[in-house]
Amino acid sequence: MKYAVVIEKTQTNYSAYVPDLPGCIATGQTLTEVESEIQLAIELHIQGLLEDDLTVPSATSIVEYIEAIAA
Repeated sequence: MKYAVVIEKTQTNYSAYVPDLPGCIATGQTLTEVESEIQLAIELHIQGLLEDDLTVPSATSIVEYIEAIAA
């Protein structure tokens, strides 16, 4: 299953979160690092849900880029 991931650049690093997996977040010094860390976070998050006999949420978020038109 593929989940949408939001990656944001901060003043000091990158942060990432998964809208369909509340609480699933990661940080990294580089884009490559945060991508690796969020992949691991997703795997661990799902593993934890399964170990606790909880439902793993389906991937339902849709990501689109919308061009802003200046007025």
